[in-house]
Amino acid sequence: MKATAFEFRIRFFIHVVLIVLGFTVPWDRWLHLDSLGPNPHVWGMLAAHLFKLSPNVLTVGGAFNLLLALAAVCAVVSAALRTWASAYMGPATVHSSGMHGDGLVAAGPYRHLRNPLYVGIVIHVVALALLMPPSGAIFCIVTVVLFQLRLIGGEEAFLTQKLGEPYLAYCARVPRLFPALTPRVPASSARPAWAMAFLSEIYMWGVAVTYIGLGHRYNASILEQGILISLGVMLIVRALVPRRDA
Repeated sequence: MKATAFEFRIRFFIHVVLIVLGFTVPWDRWLHLDSLGPNPHVWGMLAAHLFKLSPNVLTVGGAFNLLLALAAVCAVVSAALRTWASAYMGPATVHSSGMHGDGLVAAGPYRHLRNPLYVGIVIHVVALALLMPPSGAIFCIVTVVLFQLRLIGGEEAFLTQKLGEPYLAYCARVPRLFPALTPRVPASSARPAWAMAFLSEIYMWGVAVTYIGLGHRYNASILEQGILISLGVMLIVRALVPRRDA
């Protein structure tokens, strides 16, 4: 289950396509899987179900707030995790179109988890799923998780071939997907580049700020606009942040 070099090269585009499909659910024109009511997204439907299940505990507004808080936490955690990883890996490498195996980075989150960047994307998509129609949310989460597993498989095979025994020893000690609470390997000499890492993950932080700053308006359209603006800012910044050649 390994991604090809071509898939890795266009991974940003593939992620965007999967997320756009999750929001637009083009299959719903024929299958009619999702509601056409005033709140056809996961946020509204789950809030209504939570209220029905526990009317003496939660109000409808309380259910909306609970789901919003969970999504905001996911958005912040994904942004923080990816920024932490980018700071040590280097934004130029993170956004490169090719795989690189110059050396083993065992610093920052990489002492707890082998693939913090990919895990961060999955957590981010869970936050976005709040605003998608239910079938779109399921589609997006499942396909993004499968794509991350393909990317991980391809990258780990590449690094095993490139770095050999030191990387295999690292893999034996550090979990692939679920972080260890304590560092599993000694820290390497890598030094974080926080400013560039934050800039490279500006989209993630923009989404987090959107949920926190605009969620109280209970308007999914406004949140979607904030996400689009964050994406636009990221594309501008992405053009300015240096990237390594494949």
